Amino acid sequence: MLNIRGASTVHPVGQQGQRLLISSRDAAALRHLQGCCQRLPGLLVSTRLVTNGHTDPLYGLEQMPDFLLLRVSHLWREELAALLQRPAQERPPLLVCGPLNERDGIRLAMQAGARDFLPEPVAEEELRAALGRMLVESRSGGSTGGKLIAVMNAKGGSGATLLACNLAQQLSAAGKGTLLLDLDLQFGSVSHYLDVRAFHSHLDVLQQVDELDGVALRGFCSHFSPELHVLGGRSSELCLSQDVRLEQLESLLRLARTTYDWVVVDLPRQIDHITGVTLEQADRVYIVVQQSLSHLKDATRLVRILRDDLGVQGNRLQVVVNRYNKASPVTLKDIAEALRCADLQKLPNEYAVVSESQNTGVPLALSAPRAPVTLALRELSQELLGTETATQGLLKRTFGRLFRG
Repeated sequence: MLNIRGASTVHPVGQQGQRLLISSRDAAALRHLQGCCQRLPGLLVSTRLVTNGHTDPLYGLEQMPDFLLLRVSHLWREELAALLQRPAQERPPLLVCGPLNERDGIRLAMQAGARDFLPEPVAEEELRAALGRMLVESRSGGSTGGKLIAVMNAKGGSGATLLACNLAQQLSAAGKGTLLLDLDLQFGSVSHYLDVRAFHSHLDVLQQVDELDGVALRGFCSHFSPELHVLGGRSSELCLSQDVRLEQLESLLRLARTTYDWVVVDLPRQIDHITGVTLEQADRVYIVVQQSLSHLKDATRLVRILRDDLGVQGNRLQVVVNRYNKASPVTLKDIAEALRCADLQKLPNEYAVVSESQNTGVPLALSAPRAPVTLALRELSQELLGTETATQGLLKRTFGRLFRG
């Protein structure tokens, strides 16, 4: 039986706030966290002191909180595993703190859906900032607004930028406001692919993102068309991943989703805070691979990292085989079995058509509208837009949500 002591609720004066539950096995830590959270406007704070019994911090609740702040104990494996047993839709947005210094613990917290991990001693300023971000996300509707599409190579040169640029162009051609965001900070090339000049860079935007609105964001972007805007780096400046703070990138993605119908992000082939935040928020993740053993080995490792280390679950992960060749010794079956992906998308091998598009900066839908590779890309964009197709593989798909369960 679960033993709960010292439960209390604090209501902000004259405000209906969001419900925050703080759960801990340590009474002193619970009081400290409660004191920090009570001073943040917009929260109804309740606490739960657990002394024995169940390790699930949500066990037996009649009403689920809007947010959960879990101070893990020496039983962190059991506490986080108990949360993972719940369906994603039954887990409130989560913050984790406590004695969780092991890599496996942080990984398990991410899999349980933790938005952030705060090491002890927990600084009030950091806790308030993390809760503030969650409140802003909740008020903006969380997953409402524009859809975020992330594209990443399984191996360098697989074709992620090709897919990102052409997918963004075709989404915009359907009359949808689309932002193509290049997060390859050092070697991004989306501006070249679309033949647009970058007067401002993503670094300019990130450094002042908290002061911007949608109109200002549009002004910082290069405009390929009225519906398709591009934001990337300038070739004349060096930008390092440590130049981008986590909070800045989260704010940029949130602003982009409230400004545009679609946000297509061309990601570098690496795992860091930049790709991690983007992948966590993405409504769809495309991993681009080609038919060779080296591509397959790298793709297998990347997909394993996404699923096992970063907690990517569900059907938001889509594998795209670029330059598909039916006669290749590495078959679609080989790729599907190695990546544990039952349904693959294919882009035909049309080197001359694609090369001309890249060299001229004209998207495939405009330079070669009837080419098979263009039709395959159109099928992808139509699927995202919700258009029914006659392709049997598409009809079999049921798209879930990636980093929430």
